[in-house]
Amino acid sequence: MGSLNDVVILDAEEVARRAPYADLVEALEAGHRDPIAACERIVYGPEGDPRRFMALPAWQTQGAGGGAIGIKLVTIFPENPGRGLPSVQAVVLLFDGATGEVVAMLDGTELTYRKTAADSALGSKLLSRHDARTMLMVGAGGLGAHLIAAHRAVRPSIERVLIWNRTRDKAQALVDAGIAHEAVDDLDAAVADADLISTATMAQQPLIKGSLLRSGTHIDCVGAFLPDHREVDDDVVLRAEIFVDSREAATHESGDLVIPTTAGTIEVTAVRADLFDLCRGEHTGRSAPDAITMFENGGGGHLDLMTAQYVWGAR
Repeated sequence: MGSLNDVVILDAEEVARRAPYADLVEALEAGHRDPIAACERIVYGPEGDPRRFMALPAWQTQGAGGGAIGIKLVTIFPENPGRGLPSVQAVVLLFDGATGEVVAMLDGTELTYRKTAADSALGSKLLSRHDARTMLMVGAGGLGAHLIAAHRAVRPSIERVLIWNRTRDKAQALVDAGIAHEAVDDLDAAVADADLISTATMAQQPLIKGSLLRSGTHIDCVGAFLPDHREVDDDVVLRAEIFVDSREAATHESGDLVIPTTAGTIEVTAVRADLFDLCRGEHTGRSAPDAITMFENGGGGHLDLMTAQYVWGAR
């Protein structure tokens, strides 16, 4: 390339156009069969302050054309919705793996939403019951609509989407927009009624009680991406067959697993498989139709790199 003038710049609208959920899920599934990228996660933030700045570099040294390098720079400012801004904002840079040249700069906020939702949907495709009818979305923030759409793309059997949020107005807004069917106030009752549950909140105390989960439920945990955040209680991790997207990210950085393993409630070996194992056919997934499955979406730079490569290559 040689010049920044040659770098392809993809804004949010173009990222969305190039990455419909069903297609992106397929791309991520294929990506998990490729050589594994080396990746890292760097988190900064003032002590006692919920704001965070994160860098997620990833380098895949093998692959077509010499592999690829990518880095996502992301800010997390929980108070931003009150300013009319997304709580998560990001940019992704994609580099040629053979020459080190910058080839693309992508809107990282839209990429993050779609990557995260597709990651969860891939977990659902491989783990949730094919006859799931009722979905419960816990959290009506920026990710909520994306998660609902992505899960429904891989589970067209879903007929009803319930949504709960700490502030009902946000949940109702997604109902009014036709994205969900019903805003609920009684979270416990909704948990007991759901076949598939997706959680995307900033909760530091558990919201989902494992004692309420019915047989066959699949729970997709997205929000607890920091070690001190947690969306599910001990009963969930004790009752469920646990799967993760990446062992490194989920077991070291996601509070849903870090907190109970640190306390000795479960061992790290309770994690049965990750997406690499599942996509490569090295693990069959849920053990029985009535098993409760839990998928911890820990994220990771390798997923951003897979998504950026797909979006850049799509036309």
